[in-house]
Amino acid sequence: MGCPGLGNAFAGLILVLLSKGSSVRGAEFGLLPDNITVLEGDSVTLRCRIDEEVTHKAWLNRSNILFTGTDKWSLDKRVTLLNSNNSDFSIHIEKVQITDEGPYTCTFQANNKPRIAHVYLIVQVPARIVNISKNVSVNEGENVNLYCLAVGRPEPTVTWKDQKYGLVSEGEFLDITEIKRQQAEDYECITHNGVAPPDQRKVKVTVNYPPMMADIKNTPAHLGKTAVLRCEAMAVPSASFEWYRDDHRPVENDNTLRIKNEKTRSLLLFTNVTEKHFGNYTCFASNRLGSSNASMLLFRPGALQGRGTSLDAGMSVSVCVWVSLSAVVLLKV
Repeated sequence: MGCPGLGNAFAGLILVLLSKGSSVRGAEFGLLPDNITVLEGDSVTLRCRIDEEVTHKAWLNRSNILFTGTDKWSLDKRVTLLNSNNSDFSIHIEKVQITDEGPYTCTFQANNKPRIAHVYLIVQVPARIVNISKNVSVNEGENVNLYCLAVGRPEPTVTWKDQKYGLVSEGEFLDITEIKRQQAEDYECITHNGVAPPDQRKVKVTVNYPPMMADIKNTPAHLGKTAVLRCEAMAVPSASFEWYRDDHRPVENDNTLRIKNEKTRSLLLFTNVTEKHFGNYTCFASNRLGSSNASMLLFRPGALQGRGTSLDAGMSVSVCVWVSLSAVVLLKV
């Protein structure tokens, strides 16, 4: 602010001018505080109280002259002279900027002596996130590195918060080694410096993994009734499902059988069970990371004991056949 190139010379000139004035009564300095704190963008008034008119007076910022009496030396339109009378010599700064921070000096001549009052303007800036990681998608077991960069005056703190478990990590960087599927969630960055409410932003971390079968059960069914075989597979991205019969033929919809695929499971719906429906069914779930399969029986109550076949035997599938079947299905994915 002001005329930096000529500041030192002008400051010296001001002191010379003040040393040559006529004798008047002194001034009151006690009302000018040591520091004034203001938010960036706000306005501030710097007041210099005096008890009566003095011969010469001036405002300086560092070594730059702002005003000598009512004469403005500063080229900054935001800086204006608020009062210049026998008791008050005050300046006003609109829309304070960071560059306005620093020492200000009110100097004047009284009793043939230069008198000086100092005030330091502190400009505060609310904490604000200026750069943060984008949402990320990684495979299970990979490392994740998140960052959150913030600015503010005073220097803000940065904290990462785990939304699911409430865990907290201090600092701009959050490193997760060999991430697990359970760690997929939103991670929140919070920055704060006590000037204004915290600034908060979230990063979504998606963890991809191959299908994993769950809740596979054999199901008894009565002739002429309805029945359901359920196949559930947790996976990211979501798995696609296919059903096969015990002779490895793909199961297709017909007037007595319907396949219903949902996000995490597939249902085999029998609307009218007949003898041909009894047998072993295999559910095959796959995504771009891998595949999984499980077999289950649709059986007539009591039929397993009559055959002398164990439930585990009904659930097993030939390894050699499934290797070839898996290869065929993966080529289709």
